[in-house]
Amino acid sequence: MDWERVRIFLEVARAGQIRKASQRLGLNHATVARQMTALEKSLGTKLLERHISGCTLTSAGETMAAAAERAESELLKAGSSVGGASEAIRGTVRVGAPDGLGNYFLASRLAEFAARHPKLVIQLIPLPRTFSLSRREADIAITLDEPKQGRLIVSKLTDYTLSVYAAQSYLAREGEIETQADLAGRLFITHVEDFVYSQALDYASALGRLMSRRYECGSVVAQMEAVRSGHGIGILHDYTARQYPELQRLLPDVRFVRSYWLTSHADTHETRRVQEVRRFITSSIKAARLGLDVV
Repeated sequence: MDWERVRIFLEVARAGQIRKASQRLGLNHATVARQMTALEKSLGTKLLERHISGCTLTSAGETMAAAAERAESELLKAGSSVGGASEAIRGTVRVGAPDGLGNYFLASRLAEFAARHPKLVIQLIPLPRTFSLSRREADIAITLDEPKQGRLIVSKLTDYTLSVYAAQSYLAREGEIETQADLAGRLFITHVEDFVYSQALDYASALGRLMSRRYECGSVVAQMEAVRSGHGIGILHDYTARQYPELQRLLPDVRFVRSYWLTSHADTHETRRVQEVRRFITSSIKAARLGLDVV
């Protein structure tokens, strides 16, 4: 059996689309389609049901995908074992993270780590979404909720807090906020409810009933910039807001505590590159929590 065809099939199975798989693999769409046809012919069975919107696995395809993932995992472990004899950390590690932590904390620190290891490629994906480790959307994922299912290695990174903030320019123009009653009539800068992907993001409802005027943003970065610009009031991560002296924390009795969880898949957890990046993320957050008052 041609492993290259199996590898391409596995990417199609994960992507659910030949076009998307071809983009991930850096191959022509027609080439991927031909390889799938050739693999099915060599096996004498149909692996994919092809539709206009994408592909679904047949029962034979599901069996093949499971076997291919096991083979891939063994190859990754073998590669890590052989490569472990070399001092350099090498390969690619994709890190999926919430956009707040990813943009305001991990971006600079992982860049520093990558700069120290020239044979290592780190792909940081800071987006307001969840990541599937089983579909190889990421090698390491940082989540807002503790994962309960799947062959995952999970550890708690840290608790963190969020508070109510406004820019000093906004307060000078619109008046100070001393009690929750003072929020009435103010513009609430918050998330878009339709794009909430975790129950941990439910903190906005606590104040939303007090502020009927809303400006909704689909990312933490957009909310931060809108508040910093002096246009309204928002609930922001404390570890991020402290980086901007123009922001003033309001209502000291209002604070929300949440958690970050560090997750990797059992199949790739033992590879050296994943282990080293996990260790670096953990140590960076521990150092920041102790020295920079993240929590």
